[in-house]
Amino acid sequence: MNGEPIIEISGLTKAFSGKTVVDHVDMTVSRGEIVGFLGPNGSGKTTTIRMICGLLKPDSGDGTCLGYDIRTEADRIKLEVGYMTQRFSFYEDLTIRENLDFVARLYGLTPRGDYVDSTLGQLGLTNRRNQLAGTLSGGWKQRLALAACVMHKPQLLLLDEPTAGVDPKARREFWDEIHELAGNGLTVLVSTHYMDEAERCHRIVYIAYGQVVARGTVPEVIADSGLHTFVVKGQSGAALARRLRERPGVDQVASFGNDLHVVGTDERLLEQAVREVIAGTGARAEPDETSLEDVFIRLMGQTADNFDGNGGTEARP
Repeated sequence: MNGEPIIEISGLTKAFSGKTVVDHVDMTVSRGEIVGFLGPNGSGKTTTIRMICGLLKPDSGDGTCLGYDIRTEADRIKLEVGYMTQRFSFYEDLTIRENLDFVARLYGLTPRGDYVDSTLGQLGLTNRRNQLAGTLSGGWKQRLALAACVMHKPQLLLLDEPTAGVDPKARREFWDEIHELAGNGLTVLVSTHYMDEAERCHRIVYIAYGQVVARGTVPEVIADSGLHTFVVKGQSGAALARRLRERPGVDQVASFGNDLHVVGTDERLLEQAVREVIAGTGARAEPDETSLEDVFIRLMGQTADNFDGNGGTEARP
C-alpha cells in the first residue's frame, strides 16, 4: 500500500539494565495496512510497540505516530490509538456492558450509552452484554478486549499477541473482524507467533533480539531467504531424520505427520543429500514450497541472542 504513513520510526533503541532490547529499529506503516510484527520471545516486539504509542521513551531514535512526535506528543497519540495487550485486563466481576461503560467514561465518550450499544452490536456482543467478564471463554474475552480498544474509534490499532490461548475458530473470527476494520481505514500493527496469522497480514516485519532482520510481503520474505525445500514421503522416522541432519546441505529437518520437510540454502547439495539418504528405503522425495516457519527458524539461528542464553526474556521497565 502507498497510503498516508501512520507510523514512521527511525533508529529506535531501548535498553534495560544494560541490555539492549530494541536496537535501531526502523518501520513505516501506511493507513489501512495490517502489518505483522513477528519474532521470538524477548525479541523486542512489546517494547517497540510501547515506544510507538508513547508508553515508553526511546533512548535514541525518533519517529511519529499518527503525525504526532512519539517523544513529545505521547498524550495525543494515546487518545487516537487502541492498544490490546497480551493479558486480559478488564474487571472480571463486571458484565461486558459494565466494562465497556467504564471504558467509555475513561475516554469521555458522549452519549455514553450510544457508544456502548453500537460497539456491542459491531463486535457481536449484544446477546452477552449482561454476562460477567470472568465467566467468558478465551475467545469472548478477546472479543471484549477488542471492543474496548475500538469503541473510541481510533485511527491505529496495536495488538500485542492478541490471540494467545484462543481456539482456531475464535482466531479466524478475530482476524475476519480485523480485516473488516482495516477495510474501513483502520491501521493495524499486530505481533503474533502464529504463521497462519502472519500470512493474513499485508506485510510482515521480523525482529530477532532487537534487530529487524526481514520485512516485506510473505512471498517476498520467503523468496529473499534463499531456502529450498524437499518433502520426503513414505518412510519417515527419527532415524532417517538424524541421517539427513548429518549431511552437508541440510539446514533443517522437521516432521509433519508421516512426512519429513528438509530445508537448505544450496539446492544442489540439498537434493543430493536427500536422494542419497533415502536410496533403498522405499521413500520418495519431491521439491516443495518453503514455509514461512522454515524462514523464521533460519532467521532465529542466524541472529545472536542479546541476553546471552538467559532464556530470551524481554526486559521490562
